[in-house]
Formats: sequence, C-alpha cells, structure tokens
Amino acid sequence: MAMQFYASPEQVQRDRSEYARKGIARGRSAVVLTYEGGILLVAENITTLRKISEIYDKIGFAAVGRYNEFENLRRMGVRMADLNGYSFDRRDVTGRGMANAFTQTLGAIFSETQKPYEVEICIAQVGATPEADELYRITYDGSVMDEPGFMAMGGQAEAISNVLRERHDTAADLQSALALAAEALGSVGGENGQTRRLDAKQLEVAVLDRRRKGRAFRRIAGAPLIELLAGSTDVAEADLGEVDAAPPNPGEDKPTVSAAPVVEPETADDPADEVNGDGS
Repeated sequence: MAMQFYASPEQVQRDRSEYARKGIARGRSAVVLTYEGGILLVAENITTLRKISEIYDKIGFAAVGRYNEFENLRRMGVRMADLNGYSFDRRDVTGRGMANAFTQTLGAIFSETQKPYEVEICIAQVGATPEADELYRITYDGSVMDEPGFMAMGGQAEAISNVLRERHDTAADLQSALALAAEALGSVGGENGQTRRLDAKQLEVAVLDRRRKGRAFRRIAGAPLIELLAGSTDVAEADLGEVDAAPPNPGEDKPTVSAAPVVEPETADDPADEVNGDGS
C-alpha cells in the first residue's frame, strides 16, 4: 500500500505564503496615498483591465496580483455594499466593514483551499479631513493592516514605500501627490537599477474627492492626466474626468411611452344602463 507524504501544517502554510508572495511580486505595483483633496490611487497598468475601482460612495478599491482573483473579490464587495446600503442605510457601509469582509474571505481561502489567492488589495475610504481618511491593506492570507496615509503593493513595494515615506505630505495638492506617486512607481523596475519615467499610457489614476457630495470616486485619464503629469497647475478640478462616477446618460431616440394599445373606456356595456336610458 502506497504511503502518502506527510507535511506539517506549519510547512503547508509556509509553502502557500511563499507561492502567493512570488505571484504578487511578479505583478506591477500600485500606490495609494492621501492628499489635501482626498485619496489618490495610482497603478502601473498598460492594459485596459481595471486595477482601481469604486466600491461605494466614499470607498475605493485597488489591487495587484492575478486579475481574475481580485476581480472576483471586487464584485463580491460591490454586491455586499449595495445590499447593506439598500437594506439598512448608506452610512452603514464603511471601509472598515468592507475590509473585515475581505479579510474573512481571503483568510478562509488561504486556510481551506489548495491554492491561495495571489492578490493584495487596498480598501480606501475618504473622510471629511485628511486625518479621517482610512487605508486598509489586506494580504493574500487575510491579514489586515491600517496604513498611515500611504501604501504600496506588488512588485518591489518596500523600495516604493521608502520613497513615499520620505516625501509624503497630507497637505499636498493633487499635482504634487500624483508626481510623487509616479516617481515612486518609476523608482524601481529600470535596467541596471535605473529609474523610469512613467507617462499617462502606463498609469491608471483615480481619486476619492472629499469635496464631492455623494459618490466621491473619479477617474483621471486623457488630457487632464497628461497635463498633471507634465506639472501643469492650470488643470481645474472641474476638468477632471468622471468616468464611473455618475450614472450613464439616457439613450437617444428611444420611446418614452408604452407601445401597448390604448383601451378606451366603454360607457354602454352595462345592460342596466341601456334599459334606464330608454326610460323603461
């Protein structure tokens, strides 16, 4: 009878952790940091697939690792947030509550399945002031950490965090915060350790704008992003893109009334009315 190889639970956990860390490190990095006007989310991304998204009114989502895995988590979070906001109150949907839900899900996957998720995610909630902003880092094994104003994920996250740690300023404007994020992401990954200069085509950028009422999530792309990366200070807040931050426009040339036939009311269907009308 063949004997099965034995591996201690500690060894199994170490192997899973190493597997997940290697998978995350192969991906491109993302940076989340607070600034005077809200929270900035920047990811190095050369595809059309989204690594940064909206979860709820004041809550954003950023992730690195395997796209199909963190996309499943994002969809789960959106459904949960919508259900809780509809069943109770929109104020009951918080970044802390969403972070707890992701923590439980990733912890169960890491402990109970053969293959762990190769993902690292950030749940960000913008507050009324920079001190009220919340950033939660959630790792592949379900661990959660409350980050102090900035964080980097994926790739060479430690080296990127060192750049952010030296120069991060919660009172900075959007242009300064974006320049710092792009410089931090470009500080690693170059040939022979050289720095890189990332342009608008290599970055996915969004903000959680604390000045907006209701939904705070806004994407920045196209000409506004190019001007901000070039150091222009003439880009007004109103000129920034609002993709995914508002409901879609109504369709054109669509009927506005029902196509069902209109039934006119009948006034002489009752035999009694006809008799009374004859006077009998």
